[in-house]
Amino acid sequence: MLSMNKDMMDENYFYSIDHRRTTTIKIKRSIFICTLEYVESIEKAKNVISRIAKENKTATHNCWAYILGEKGDIFHCSDAGEPSGTAGKPILNTMQSYNMAHIAAVVTRHFGGVKLGVRGLIDAYGASVKNTIELKKLKKLVQTVSMLIEVSYEFNDTLLNQIKNDLTQIKDTTYTDKIVHTVEIELKNFARVDRLLSEYQSRGKLKFSRIPQADKISV
Repeated sequence: MLSMNKDMMDENYFYSIDHRRTTTIKIKRSIFICTLEYVESIEKAKNVISRIAKENKTATHNCWAYILGEKGDIFHCSDAGEPSGTAGKPILNTMQSYNMAHIAAVVTRHFGGVKLGVRGLIDAYGASVKNTIELKKLKKLVQTVSMLIEVSYEFNDTLLNQIKNDLTQIKDTTYTDKIVHTVEIELKNFARVDRLLSEYQSRGKLKFSRIPQADKISV
């Protein structure tokens, strides 16, 4: 199992997960269950938080945080009844330390009868999230632009060789009298690819267009 080490991360990107993950730790009789889920919007983050809280109605606390936005610039957290600053903020800070975005976290606590104190709570909630993040390797979030490229059979190999390092994927290819590719280009490479394709289009080598409604952030 390959966990995510901070040294492996590219600081120019943000990270998330593709599947729900959960871990449980026990600290001085209290049980902390952390659940992480990928979310695309504030509404979906709130739905995740609400669902997990309902699944754990008998828990002492269901504390949470979420991070959204292309640069992780939309975030919120809640102590959910724990002393101020001892739960929501440590959850949020831990996720931010891993450059995470499009992520919601809920840490469910079942109190075991032994008080942990302010420092103990901060450490416990942070450790619970850290363990869950490091359960598996994180997925790099890549903002992509979708394009439609119509190219001749004779020029196809030349084109693909020139843009292969800019592609995140070729989503679809249709063969008729021309070859038509539906491709995804990483946003940071789009300007260069756009210039290249524009040059070839002016020379009659191909035709291309952007598909704005298909632009997305991929994990």
